[in-house]
Amino acid sequence: MTLPIDINNFSFGIEHEFAALDKHNQFLDFSNASFEDFARVIEELPLIDSDAQTLRTGDLGIKLKRWYIEGFERFSEDGSYVHTLPKGFEIRTPICNSLDQAVDTLTRDLALWSEAAKPYGYRAAWTALNPFQGEFVPHPPLNDWEVKDRSTPEEQTAYIHMITYGPDISFSHPDFDVDQTIDIAKKLTYYSPYTVPFSYTSPFYENELWQGLSRRTYYRTGNRPSVLVFTSNASKIVPSSPTLTDTARIPAEAGRIEFKAFDCPPDLEMYHSLAALLIGLTLDNTLSGRLLVPDSKLHKHSAVHAFSARDIRDGSAEVLAAARAALPPAWRKKLDRLDSMLASRQTPAHDMIQRYKESASIIAAIQ
Repeated sequence: MTLPIDINNFSFGIEHEFAALDKHNQFLDFSNASFEDFARVIEELPLIDSDAQTLRTGDLGIKLKRWYIEGFERFSEDGSYVHTLPKGFEIRTPICNSLDQAVDTLTRDLALWSEAAKPYGYRAAWTALNPFQGEFVPHPPLNDWEVKDRSTPEEQTAYIHMITYGPDISFSHPDFDVDQTIDIAKKLTYYSPYTVPFSYTSPFYENELWQGLSRRTYYRTGNRPSVLVFTSNASKIVPSSPTLTDTARIPAEAGRIEFKAFDCPPDLEMYHSLAALLIGLTLDNTLSGRLLVPDSKLHKHSAVHAFSARDIRDGSAEVLAAARAALPPAWRKKLDRLDSMLASRQTPAHDMIQRYKESASIIAAIQ
């Protein structure tokens, strides 16, 4: 990579997945809510025409707005759309010219969602894993058309995303060519076990306290990517499972690096810290680790022990130091929150566990 890279020329986008609770403190998912229930909220929110320039709408139009319903789509034997089983909600920012703009936009859009959801008794929950459903099993089983249609490694493991909630933090820079973006993606994939603990928020599983801090990371890594790169150059697609490189579906996606391994953070302000860590690692030229696919075993180790494990703690300290050294002074303060977490060996999941022990309620812990 040719340095220096002007940090002010980065563009950012955030896709924020989240679960919802109802007025009875019931966790809403595919078992007790319908697509139509959630659609009432989306209908109240505005359609912003300019979003179509940078946000993909999808074939079915479910993603027509920056707010939409995450779920599992079912089709008939002839490929006709039947219905969607809901998982939760997602808010996508359009491409923003700065990280601050992306976080501010997401904050406003979540507030708009909250106002639209209030008449129906819905409010956002903060968890990276459905704490009550151990798995999602399509019923009836996928038919021949659906099996054939799900051709990529990610489409074949779509059942995983139905019980997990995590953000996609995307960024791009006009000075990066395709080879550079792929190299950055391999680097972020290699160091993912050391970056993701800062976001851990899934210490519950099947209505109980789990053995570790991120059941989501333990469950998904190895089947789902840590990072995706989108390119319009088909010759640059690198075969892998899970996928590291993908074809840009709209022009605005070309050159986008999308980090997908973080848990749903405990608050939106934390996106400043998590994204700054990614940008710092992108600008760093000292760390040499690269991987095409995530290290599943190391992620599982990280998911259980996080900073209490010496190797994870040392790795996280290394990436924090490298990111801080590579960032300009104005950005370094965004990492202070992560430094404090590492020093105390605490993740957001520790706070959730403490609330659970005080209340004996998972719902109280994820509100």
